[in-house]
Amino acid sequence: MNKRLRNTIVNTLMPQAAIRRSVEEAVNEKFETLCSVLENLAAEYHELLDPNVVVKFERKARHVGVFTLDADVLVFVQLTDVFQFDREHEAMATEYVKQNPARSFVGMVHVYNFLSDSFKYDREEDSGYLVARIFINGESGFFVEGKRQRNMGVAHYGEQQLTRDCWRKVAETAFKYAVEENPLVPPYEMVMQVDMATLKQYIMTSKIKTAKRMGFGFRADDVK
Repeated sequence: MNKRLRNTIVNTLMPQAAIRRSVEEAVNEKFETLCSVLENLAAEYHELLDPNVVVKFERKARHVGVFTLDADVLVFVQLTDVFQFDREHEAMATEYVKQNPARSFVGMVHVYNFLSDSFKYDREEDSGYLVARIFINGESGFFVEGKRQRNMGVAHYGEQQLTRDCWRKVAETAFKYAVEENPLVPPYEMVMQVDMATLKQYIMTSKIKTAKRMGFGFRADDVK
């Protein structure tokens, strides 16, 4: 047996395993905090809006929370894996990570925007869009990539920990983006033909595929 090889594996695995556990614990804790914040926000918005406007938060699974804002749904998903930034990522160039390379290991929470009718009519082919993702390390340091998530990007990584107030800002920024970006009329060419199977689905269940930006570009270069 190659003892040197075995020792290299053991010496690499042990600290990484400890880092991963700390990240998992931090992300689990912060996702629970997020769900609590979303519950409070649902109650607050319910008081502010007309009773006919549907506002609710539902915990669909341990790692999934769904916030409905009338015609929009924001789905918050905690990824269960631990990731490390690649060497070219901006986070690796920050002093925060250079001081402690363990901070390059993170968990993530994704925020997707769907139309509420996609859930109402169980339209499995409908598309949702990633409007934000939150990176969280084992010290609860974080940063956000997302639509209009200013002053919380990678340049601010490690400046503060992920508090309830931070979660509120992330969530309400995503809400603002969702309610301001209304569904666009799809290009004529996309809907000029329909097959009988699709038409039958529509007649039976209102299941014609749709999305907020159907047929239009959804830019990923304005999320930082």
